[in-house]
Amino acid sequence: MKYTEEHEWLRVEDDLVVVGITAYAAEQLGDVVFVELPDEGTQVVKDDEVAVIESVKAASDILAPLDGEIAEINAALVDTPALVNEDPLGEAWFFKMKLADLSALDDLMDEAAYNALIG
Repeated sequence: MKYTEEHEWLRVEDDLVVVGITAYAAEQLGDVVFVELPDEGTQVVKDDEVAVIESVKAASDILAPLDGEIAEINAALVDTPALVNEDPLGEAWFFKMKLADLSALDDLMDEAAYNALIG
């Protein structure tokens, strides 16, 4: 699993990369009440705003972690945004991407580096 400084996690599954937010981010947000996801097939560039998450504390944008195409979204999050708090590293994935360059994952943090970031 890889991590971004924006508290996203990425996990490779077959030829796609699954993207979600970390347990730390979910905890910082508090109770999530709304999730807006991108359209499948959308081409994105790293740091594009691709999704919106709203909690009782704040609204945040989810950024594209890398360049690629949104291949699949997790529609269950739209109906049940609380999944983000209940299972941020499992059932609450946001979207799957087909990366323009899989080797770009090498530039992201591993778990040890991410844990050092959040202290």
